[in-house]
Amino acid sequence: MERLNEIISEIDGYVWGIPLILLILFCGIFLTVRIGLLQVRRLGLALKYMVKNEEGGTGEVSSFAALCTALSATVGTGNIVGVATAIAAGGPGALFWMEIAAFFGMATKYAEGLLAIKFRQTDQNGNILGGPFYYIENGLGKKHRWLGKVFAVFGLLAGLMGIGTITQINGITSAAENFFDPQMMHTVEIIGKQFSLTTVIAGAVITILVALITIGGLKRIAAVTEFVVPAMIFAYVGCCLIIIFTHITEIPAAISTIVTSAFDTRAITGGLAGTAIVLAMRSGIARGIFSNEAGLGSAPIAAAAAQTNEPVRQGLVTMTGTFIDTILVCTMTGLSIVMAGSYAKEELAGVAITTDAFRYGLPFPESLSAFILMICLAVFAFTTILGWNYYSERCLSYLTGSHKGVTAAYRVIYVLAVCIGPYLTVEAVWNLADIFNGLMALPNVIALLLLSGVVVRETNDFFRRKKAGEIND
Repeated sequence: MERLNEIISEIDGYVWGIPLILLILFCGIFLTVRIGLLQVRRLGLALKYMVKNEEGGTGEVSSFAALCTALSATVGTGNIVGVATAIAAGGPGALFWMEIAAFFGMATKYAEGLLAIKFRQTDQNGNILGGPFYYIENGLGKKHRWLGKVFAVFGLLAGLMGIGTITQINGITSAAENFFDPQMMHTVEIIGKQFSLTTVIAGAVITILVALITIGGLKRIAAVTEFVVPAMIFAYVGCCLIIIFTHITEIPAAISTIVTSAFDTRAITGGLAGTAIVLAMRSGIARGIFSNEAGLGSAPIAAAAAQTNEPVRQGLVTMTGTFIDTILVCTMTGLSIVMAGSYAKEELAGVAITTDAFRYGLPFPESLSAFILMICLAVFAFTTILGWNYYSERCLSYLTGSHKGVTAAYRVIYVLAVCIGPYLTVEAVWNLADIFNGLMALPNVIALLLLSGVVVRETNDFFRRKKAGEIND
């Protein structure tokens, strides 16, 4: 098993090597130039559209509900555990590169949301279908359908075996165990191993909730996430703001540390000069993409169901997801960790780093601070499970057709993956999630680059009509 983990880790290193990182960054930079820094010029309009639904638009759910479904999949363990892991591995400079990736990623997300609406279609059951597989097939032509199938395969695997199930339920049960039973005083034996009773109970409760919600499909998922996601983002950001404002004098030093570390060209342990900056870039960009999923092609699957007739409008709404996820939430987490110095404590790893930062920064008893973070992590991870259930279902539908029986069977398998997740080794699963995410990104980024002309034309046409008063905001 140890050798298998090493092999998976090596593959992860190859997939998320410099070539893929540069490709995703290039895509964001290229699109940013082609649409003229739209993520800066039109951010205010995007935030307005985010909360104001379009009247008379066709689709299954409101634009806001579609955004919340996408955010449910992105605002998760990546914002709490992923940021901590990136800073621990790449130093504080990883946060800087995470922000750079997010800035250009906003242009990528805009293009994804626009193309999702532009090339979506309706199946025989009246379901709205869209996402990379459809803008690949309908935008690039039928001869590229194989590329859409490649995306769908890796998206299905990512949802079922990686980011959607096992990593998230592990994050929830680990956080619960660390808070309620850190010494494992109450255990039960399962498959020959000892597990905390807290892990068993938390895993069972989450599994039941996932089953009850996912059976209802997109509309039930959207109804839950439309309420839960905004509430938890406000609560989490509120806690981070308390940390920042109660330690406001430490912010300049923290920002200086982040920027300086981002361009640190010193060698690490006798290695080649420049290793530190490469490690910071790789950790920050890879974890940033894992968190906000810009370029992965997941968000446009949800965006395609939005009730809108304007591709550009939904592109703007989709773009706000990266702004909220990384530039807002991840920044708050990263600043808290850097100010507390938690990343430098070698005995800490993963969620324990962020927990230490909350205990340091929040003016509450340490147990209450840890409890707040545990609740935030649990809810974020839970909504990610819901969002990725929908994503992976759509990938399956593209591969097999919209068969209700196949979808129902898949939902059962997905719930079972959540059920067994707490009892599996998570290190290899995190690496598998990274691999599948990277392999998803390849066909999607290729399509975005080839369809960039469509993005530019649609953008110019929309704002021309808006200026002429033909579009009612």
